Amino acid sequence: MANGGTATELLTILLEAGKISPEQYKELEKEHADKGTPVEDLVMQRRLVDEEFLVRAKGTLLGVAYAELVGKDVSLDVLNLIPQSVSENTRAVAFAREGDTVSVGMVEPRDVGAMQAIDFLAQNNNFNPKYFVISNASYKHAFRKYQEIGKEVAKALEVAKEKFEAPTPKKEEKIEDVIKGAPVSRIVSVILRHAVEGGASDIHIEPFGDETRVRYRVDGVLRTSLKLPKYIHPSIVSRIKVLANLKLDETRIPQDGRITETIGKKVIDFRVSTLPLTEHEKVVMRILDTTRGVPTLDQLGFRSQYVKIIEEQIKFPHGMFLITGPTGSGKSTTLFTVLNMRNEEGVNISTLEDPVEYYIQGVNQSQIRPEVGFTFAAGLRALLRQDPNVIMVGEVRDSETGELAVHAALTGHLIFSTLHTNDSMGVVPRLVDMHLEPFLLAATLNIAIAQRLARKICDRCRVPVHLPAEVEERVRRDVQEIPESYKGHLDLSGDRLTFFKGQGCLRCGDTGYVGRVAAAELLVFDEKMGDLVAEGFPAEKARLAARESGMISLQQDGLLKALEGLTTIEEVMRITAE
Repeated sequence: MANGGTATELLTILLEAGKISPEQYKELEKEHADKGTPVEDLVMQRRLVDEEFLVRAKGTLLGVAYAELVGKDVSLDVLNLIPQSVSENTRAVAFAREGDTVSVGMVEPRDVGAMQAIDFLAQNNNFNPKYFVISNASYKHAFRKYQEIGKEVAKALEVAKEKFEAPTPKKEEKIEDVIKGAPVSRIVSVILRHAVEGGASDIHIEPFGDETRVRYRVDGVLRTSLKLPKYIHPSIVSRIKVLANLKLDETRIPQDGRITETIGKKVIDFRVSTLPLTEHEKVVMRILDTTRGVPTLDQLGFRSQYVKIIEEQIKFPHGMFLITGPTGSGKSTTLFTVLNMRNEEGVNISTLEDPVEYYIQGVNQSQIRPEVGFTFAAGLRALLRQDPNVIMVGEVRDSETGELAVHAALTGHLIFSTLHTNDSMGVVPRLVDMHLEPFLLAATLNIAIAQRLARKICDRCRVPVHLPAEVEERVRRDVQEIPESYKGHLDLSGDRLTFFKGQGCLRCGDTGYVGRVAAAELLVFDEKMGDLVAEGFPAEKARLAARESGMISLQQDGLLKALEGLTTIEEVMRITAE
């Protein structure tokens, strides 16, 4: 607001409001013209008006609504819609939300770069920003809220130190009561909430030298978020056990449990796993947002050719539809996306899950409970008496479940499930290893999908790069083997192949990545492939038949995504290394 007419207009508003005299108007106008000092600074130096009034006047001039945040309690859920690092650089904060509309206060609403950064965040997080002008005091007041996690933990630790470094509790006090009343409960609450607000998929709490380390897995990568004194570790583990209804006095064997918390407006399930180490126990919690909607195959990153094949496969009246990959490769999400495509009134869908990760209206979902004998196998027997069209079994873990799934597929049911193998070709050997007959597999297998999750390049800081000559030559050979129908949209005619990477920016926390995208391979068991399964599935013959049918490998799909600018070549090599 330093130049020309804008400065004069601000002085005019102050004059009309009776805040400055005509003499002061002329004096300020002259000093601004002579020295170039912004009018706001001159007015504040002379203390002619308070900051809030000046900001309100500024808002009137710019046509931006004014908001005062001093004394206003801002929800962390809302505040974290703009990450702390972005807030520091844009001097903007999110302070209220109504539906999809988020109120954003800016100290400098004319900062086009800052507004573009926030618009980009809004687009990626599905909200519409409504801009307000705020004072420095309002910004500082709201910004302090970002520090709450550190303050909460620090405050709790002060009290915890007295409690847990003190002599052992009195005999008449129950350990559960001590833990429940201790500040450690506040620390655990902060850890859980911060993980959800930060978009983490897992929480790791583990001893690390003389400290306890809390790490969050975000976009598939673990990062340290918090370090605590080691003396607090047993108490944190005990508090989590209390919440998950696990045995407090059992520290010799692993335990599994579940915590359900409402954070903001989300109902979150934390799947808890404890593991005995040499001195202490480690806790890992998988975070499941039960209120999250089911994504589409396009949103997951499946290419249009894949979507067409899958749409054909799910219309089959019977057979087995298998998704394979290691833990954390997105199998369950893909499975539910595909299942949701069959969710219609004329179809009876029943599921057996461990745990229930997505809730879909119209689908009969069951949580298995091995401790009471309700296993995948026992549940599958029961489901066959429930007149289902489609059955989803969370995972084929053993021979009994595999045999029942094959039997169900043979008797007119469409079975969806997951399996742990490295690629789609490994499905048949894995099932044969479970003592399933090859001729039965030949009659029931419809499709096997292998997938991995690669980190997506941040759109905001993506730049083109070239590979070293020897690496590019190897990559080019792999790309040449990809059928034209998959790569026709790419320009591969130049002397060099163009790939991409993220340079690192505020939006991605200088990592160069935001979110993840699926890379996959689809093996369709057509008549020729079925014959090979019945023969015992000779590896070389099967691979040759797959190539002839037009199948592209997991690595080739990853390379295409790297050439399309969705991920980096390093990510492709990482996810296909095994």
